[in-house]
Amino acid sequence: MDISTYNPKSLKAAEFISNDEILDTLEYAEKNKNNMDLINQILDKANKEKGLTHREASVLLACDDPSVNEQIYALAKRIKMNYYGNRMVLFAPLYLSNYCVNGCVYCPYHLKNKHIARKKMTQEEIRREVIALQDMGHKRLAIELGEDPINNPIEYVLESIKTIYDIKHKNGAIRRVNVNIAATTVENYRKLKDAGIGTYILFQETYNKKSYETLHPTGPKHNYEWHTEAMDRAMEGGIDDVGIGVLFGLSTYRYEFAGLLMHAEHLEAVHGVGPHTISVPRLRPADDIDTNDFKDCINDDIFAKIVACIRISVPYTGMIISTRESKKTRERVLELGISQLSGGSKTSVGGYAEPEPEEENSAQFDVIDTRTLDEVIQWLLKRGYIPSFCTACYRAGRTGDRFMELCKAKQIHNCCHPNALLTLEEYLTDYASPETKKIGREVIAAEVATLKPEVAKKTSEWLEYIRSGKGRDFRF
Repeated sequence: MDISTYNPKSLKAAEFISNDEILDTLEYAEKNKNNMDLINQILDKANKEKGLTHREASVLLACDDPSVNEQIYALAKRIKMNYYGNRMVLFAPLYLSNYCVNGCVYCPYHLKNKHIARKKMTQEEIRREVIALQDMGHKRLAIELGEDPINNPIEYVLESIKTIYDIKHKNGAIRRVNVNIAATTVENYRKLKDAGIGTYILFQETYNKKSYETLHPTGPKHNYEWHTEAMDRAMEGGIDDVGIGVLFGLSTYRYEFAGLLMHAEHLEAVHGVGPHTISVPRLRPADDIDTNDFKDCINDDIFAKIVACIRISVPYTGMIISTRESKKTRERVLELGISQLSGGSKTSVGGYAEPEPEEENSAQFDVIDTRTLDEVIQWLLKRGYIPSFCTACYRAGRTGDRFMELCKAKQIHNCCHPNALLTLEEYLTDYASPETKKIGREVIAAEVATLKPEVAKKTSEWLEYIRSGKGRDFRF
């Protein structure tokens, strides 16, 4: 097979996500999935915790030997702890509008869907939703909206970001707004950067160009190249924290896995900064979407192995899981690599300030994990995790290559661990139920004891300031 077109340093989608290279990789992986000499070499490399290539990782993903899988899971757990510790960053999605001009066949927002309720929040409605989210305890949002140049222009997005950042209610504040909007121009990415966004997130959906064009038959999203090259334009526009992901279930998972890692390699090769986050959503039922119509949906075992293989292949990246997944599934994959998760989420346009009437359903997909944020926090605490609302790196300028330098050296703990405890205390003091507060305080006390003496002293001082109402937003 001719793979001469593959070039991770190219800015052309067909060259850094080369179909021939992926097919050759999958053939190589299938051929070597029982080659234990090669597999042991790959595992030895993974043990050094510096990552794997898409080809090496594809061999591990293809291997179905139980003992190899156990080694992969053990490695993933260790790497997750060594890079990110036991912290779990919490966030919530906020859907601003579901007007969309695209024809995506897996999404109920597609243009031909005439019975879903179409909504677009005003700035006053956004204000009410943000106050409701602040009153839950959230500090970090991911804003979402459909692609519609008339209803959802960039000016609307920018105005909404300003509204969100400007709202201060009681002790609440949204300190980081991540943005998940359609592929756009370098000029618009510069505007988003100037607006102070955190991470720009864009899911590829599928890296298989043929499948991509079939699944996106109409609308601007039909253009595979424009969509796939978006992260390079975002980087050119000054956004150095970008988040990628695929929607597992749209094409074969091994193809998507290889493409996802190739995209990470491309960002590293061209910009010196890989993806800040990788998301792993799976196709879910929605308003007029039946998952039985998609033959490539994956089961929980495959899903868990994908998470583990991504973690050992791209050890520096944050990994995100949403409420698309059940409590049981989320519990299984947290230790295998996940470092961020949503809680108390709504996928409707609004819906936090007051429940959306059934007859006005505007949700993008069905939420599986419907627990409140407090229930999620308590669950994490009981599982040995530190729920974190920290946004310090972003606001201290530790983004892009500066964040990656710390993360790859496994030094991000020095800031993130005490900062996580401080933001957890903010949650406990201002929003937690009595039981969650009790469990959380016990966890904080135990964790402070593990800090370096000078850090522990300052952390304890700030914790007392938070509890006594003398201040908020202390950070290292």
